[in-house]
Parts: sequence; structure tokens; C-alpha cells
Amino acid sequence: MKRAEHDTEESDPVGGADQQRECEVAWQDDGGDRESICESFRLLQIDTGCDSPKDLPVGSEKWYSKNVLRKQRHWEKIVTGKRKKRKQEKERRKAKHAEDKGAAHQHSKRVLKAMAKERLLAAKEAAPWLCIDLSMTSHMTQKEISRLAAQIRRLYGSNKKAGKPFWICLTGFVAGSPISEECLRMNDGFSSYLMDTTPESYLDLFPLETIVYLTPDSENALQDIDPHRVYVLGGLVDESIQKKLTLQKAQEHSLQTARLPIAEYMVKNANAKNYHSETLAINQVFDALSTYYESQSWPEALKAGVPPGKGYVLQELAL
Repeated sequence: MKRAEHDTEESDPVGGADQQRECEVAWQDDGGDRESICESFRLLQIDTGCDSPKDLPVGSEKWYSKNVLRKQRHWEKIVTGKRKKRKQEKERRKAKHAEDKGAAHQHSKRVLKAMAKERLLAAKEAAPWLCIDLSMTSHMTQKEISRLAAQIRRLYGSNKKAGKPFWICLTGFVAGSPISEECLRMNDGFSSYLMDTTPESYLDLFPLETIVYLTPDSENALQDIDPHRVYVLGGLVDESIQKKLTLQKAQEHSLQTARLPIAEYMVKNANAKNYHSETLAINQVFDALSTYYESQSWPEALKAGVPPGKGYVLQELAL
């Protein structure tokens, strides 16, 4: 008898339609639609055992919708909290970035370029001069000349960024010579560099008593930088290591010589090749000079100018 009644209920189209309408009313009363609630089940990883609202047992729609809405509200609260946290983290990083830059007004590139130009032009009148002696390029191969041109570019770049720049002068710079052609070829904007270039010798440009020739072979350690002196660096990239070439040239004209005080502040560091050299590229020597001129600290200057590959470390770091 019960079986017959059950069959009658399932086959009654009017009764089925009434139940369907009741289900729809129940879903609508809970403020959601069937598809969104089933989607919420999937987001919440709730296994309902159904693929769509149509698979829910008859009469259970209202209960499921309330349960899902409660969990959905909880899920939305979590998502909102995460978004808020990400936003706060982004604002925190932005504030820290501004703080690292001093939170001051950031100048445009045009303003920074104008400031650098002003510093360089002021250096011509008040700062020490650094001359690169290019009269020895005849001793160099084309490869060495190319390396020298690259070093001049790095040296100029460091000087342009310095808070207290030197005034740079390339002496023995003859138009059409291999070094001049290589500088123009390799260095963009070379003709606009704020420095002097002249085919003349530094010997003809400055009083001899004001010249200090910097050479690693000198017996005199450089003690200080005098803005009234002219410091000369030999523009020489010598892969064959022609010893004392720059020292001999300075001695021929009875010039004062000096070297970076590497031996006074640094010690040899053990390395696999047992290699130690006080001979630096001209841009490395300049980095040391420029750092000292600003900081008045030789340890800091030598740390900036002497690369680890030369086999030396500061005495304080060797202890």
C-alpha cells in the first residue's frame, strides 16, 4: 500500500510542480540562486554529493541554502581580510621606499643632470685636477687601447656621480690617433664629456712643482689630496707588464711621485694563485682618490678602489 502511494506521488505532475515551486521559493527567500550556492560549495570544498541544485533532496533546499550562505559570508570575510592585508602591505612597502629615499622631493633627470654639470664646472676652478697622460699609447696594442678607452669612460662616469668631483684632463690626446678614435667609437657622447682634451703634454700646461705623478712603483705613499696640485695618471694598459715605465718618465723630468698607500693599510691575502699586485686600472685608482677626497679615510678609499682579485685586504679585516 505504501509502495503504491509512493509511486502515485512520484507520478503526480501537479504535486511535483508544487514541490518545485516551493523549492524555488525557498531558494529565493535566502537571497541566492541555485548555481551560485553550488559554486560556493565548490569554493568552500564542501562535498554535497551533488553537481547542481537539482540533485539536492526534495525539501532540503532551504536548509542547505542557509548553511551555505553562512559559510559563504565567512569565506567572503576571509577574502576581504586578505585583500585588506595585501593593500596594507603594499602601502607599507611604498612608505618604506619613500623613507629610504629620504622622503624628500625627488628631482627629475633633467635637474639631476644640471646639478652634476654645475658640480663639474665648479670643480674646474676649485677642485684638484686629474690628468690622464696618453702619450704612451704607442707602447700598447689595439686591444689594450680599447681597454683604456673603456677605463676612461668608467672614470668619467664615477667623477660625474661624485659629490666632490675632480676636473679631468686628457693630455696627449691627438685627434685621429688610435686612442681618440677608440674613445669616440666606444663611448657614447664622448665629445660632450665635461672635461678637457688637448694634444699638449701636461709638462707644458702646468708648473712642474705642482705636478704629482701617480705610479705604483713610487717609494712615496700618498698622504693627502691637495686641491692646488695636479695629479697625473699614466694612461697605460700594459698586459706585458713593462715595469717602472711611468716611474722612469716622471724621474726624467724630476717630478714628484706618489702611490696609493696600499702597503700601509692593506696586507696580502692568501689565494689559490698566490697573486698579489698593486697595479690598478686608471678608473680603479680614481675610485680610491675620489672616495678619499670625500671621506678623508684611506681604508674606505682603498676598499672602494682595490678589487679583491688583486690579492689584498684591509689590515682590520685580516685580523
